[in-house]
Amino acid sequence: MTFPFNFFIAAFAGAFVTTLLALPLWRRWCLRTNLVDDPGHRKIHTTPIPLAGGFAVLTGILLPLAAGAILLKLGIVKISSAGLIVHGIDRRAMELAVLALGAVAITILGWLDDKHELKALPKFIGQILIAVAVAAACKRITLFVQSDVFSYVVTILWLLTVINAFNFMDNMNGLCAGVGAIGAFIFALIAATNGQYLVALTGFLMCGALAGFLPWNFPNARAFLGDAGSHLVGYLLAVMAILPHFYTRQNPRPLAVLAPLLVLAIPLLDLAQVSLFRTLNKKPFWIGDTNHLSHRLVRAGFSKTTSVILLWLVAAILGAVACWL
Repeated sequence: MTFPFNFFIAAFAGAFVTTLLALPLWRRWCLRTNLVDDPGHRKIHTTPIPLAGGFAVLTGILLPLAAGAILLKLGIVKISSAGLIVHGIDRRAMELAVLALGAVAITILGWLDDKHELKALPKFIGQILIAVAVAAACKRITLFVQSDVFSYVVTILWLLTVINAFNFMDNMNGLCAGVGAIGAFIFALIAATNGQYLVALTGFLMCGALAGFLPWNFPNARAFLGDAGSHLVGYLLAVMAILPHFYTRQNPRPLAVLAPLLVLAIPLLDLAQVSLFRTLNKKPFWIGDTNHLSHRLVRAGFSKTTSVILLWLVAAILGAVACWL
């Protein structure tokens, strides 16, 4: 069977171009509806910035995915492994629908937070409901423990952790989107090399969409992801960490289950250290501050741009180790 390089490249390119072109439209809508991030305490910008990134990234993923699925089903596009991908779409139709609806729901939840600054409890309840739906409909984490209750709990906790880790890490231009794009690429590569082409396709779409957003956000921002975007990135990466087969009978490598932790090490470490720091200082862990990894690098003497690039580099290196595992 021929490896469908062209299809993956087309998925990446389609998501990249769609996001790049959709963002100005979402940006204008945000300005009309006053969905902007105003300058203020802990902010690095001096003028209002539209919170258009989440909507543009979601558009960049869903539109090419829907268009590609239709073209494949109708037989208009002929590629190697097309039959396998179509079979995967048919077999996982309900799962894909739930994942897509979850992506829309988590983006709406983030949008409500951007618009109305939701309190921590209702936002957390919304995250839990989405995580429960995904855990019920899709593949779950088992960690070699044969217990449905255990797999549900661990999967829900994983989704909540990664979603909030990326939400916390969205504190400097290009950081959340860049680390997200790297993570999506690594997960896509792992899935593709294991013959999970539909999972790989999703990863390349996400990587392309985030790459299409970056020119608008890094190094100088004309749009932010907002909570809508950071929630979406965290949700998609959490799901991407669950879908690939890291351990199989054909490749019985127990250490491979650690791959998602390496791929997402930067946001997870950032979440852990700021939560610990805030707890030790008797502050609510969900209240923002300037003690994230990126802020610490800036205080160490690096520029904001250099700090972000350094974290990208570390994420890429850890991702390479994950591929090796």
